[in-house]
Amino acid sequence: MRSVTRTLALSSAAMGLTALTALAGSGAAGAAPSGGESLYAPSALVLSVTDGEDAAAGTVLRAVTLVCAPRPGGTHPDPDAACAELQAHAPELDGLAEPRPGAACTREWSPVTVTAEGVWQGRRLNYSYTYANPCALWNSTGTIFTL
Repeated sequence: MRSVTRTLALSSAAMGLTALTALAGSGAAGAAPSGGESLYAPSALVLSVTDGEDAAAGTVLRAVTLVCAPRPGGTHPDPDAACAELQAHAPELDGLAEPRPGAACTREWSPVTVTAEGVWQGRRLNYSYTYANPCALWNSTGTIFTL
């Protein structure tokens, strides 16, 4: 019985010494956890308005960042309203492309494309929508792309 107790004590001491050595060697003894350990799922997007039908080939007219967690922010002019709209409509943002009641625009074809790319509540979001012209964009119901 004596040898079992002694062996357990020695192995416990060895494990403790190994753990202390590992912590001291890495400098991580008092470090905060790194990586994706957060209370909030990441929600950060790049929003853009591009001239033309193809966002990849067109000229970017405006672009902003939008962060929604833990609190709204970024370079968007109204991050509170944009985050609220995303909360209500993401990931299907086409509902925000509807024209406002009573809005009047010409029927000219001068397309502009809006994109939202990034992460919404921890999941990738890639959204693109092409409006017939800038008037159709500015008279849509959503404010996310009012950059």
